[in-house]
Amino acid sequence: MTIKTNSVAVITGAGSGIGRALAVRIANEGIAGLALADLNADRLAETAELITTGPKVTTHRIDVADREAMRRFADDVVSEHGRVTHVINNAGVALGGTVREVSLDEIEWLMGVNFWGVVHGTKFFLPYLEKEGSAHIVNISSLFGMVAPPGQAAYCASKFAVRGFTEALRHELAGTNISVSSVHPGGVSTNIVNSARIARDTTLSDAEIERLKRFQNKLLATTKPERAAEIILNGIKRRSPRILVGPDAAIISRIARVFPKSYVAVMNLLSGGKMKFS
Repeated sequence: MTIKTNSVAVITGAGSGIGRALAVRIANEGIAGLALADLNADRLAETAELITTGPKVTTHRIDVADREAMRRFADDVVSEHGRVTHVINNAGVALGGTVREVSLDEIEWLMGVNFWGVVHGTKFFLPYLEKEGSAHIVNISSLFGMVAPPGQAAYCASKFAVRGFTEALRHELAGTNISVSSVHPGGVSTNIVNSARIARDTTLSDAEIERLKRFQNKLLATTKPERAAEIILNGIKRRSPRILVGPDAAIISRIARVFPKSYVAVMNLLSGGKMKFS
């Protein structure tokens, strides 16, 4: 099964990482159109420049947390492309810090992008998807939408919320023209760590934060964005309800099912303490 040549795909967070890799790979499928969105206009333009042949490409500087901007985005895509068949809600941000350290404003910012961005992308495109003979919604959660290590409460809350929202949506749309997939990437070498916010009230020094970022970047080198895009696209073609990206996602998801109360301790033990899950 392939994405049909008359398909039009929407990808948020297309300025880098998995979003960019998906845009390039889907373009190679020979589809009719791509609507690429990101808050960073320069990175978005760089992604568009990588697509030299194939579909019509439109770029949209969008804050996915902005309800009215996302409502206009959906209308604009259909106005420019005539239809939409695939929506990939990929935009995401990261925030490090314990529950004590992170502020309410920081949590609201993170939830606005990671959760409400998915809700907006789903709600405003859904009426257009319902008009298609076959359509697909793909929401990017995370490995941390399946396990919840300390120091990641806000991020995990957003990604668990995406998972729950997506699974309920899939059940609601069962038997319709719209397939729904929840994607759970493990360590993918994107720029999310370098661009992550650290809680303003963190007790870590600047040097400790830099060491932590270097360590996390090393962990995220497990899977390249291009490989992640390949896995996700194959999952879309199979209409898989849950897509695990990377060997670490597959392994840790199994650990969480077998050891639901003690998976953090088990992950620490298996990694020899190197993964710093606690």
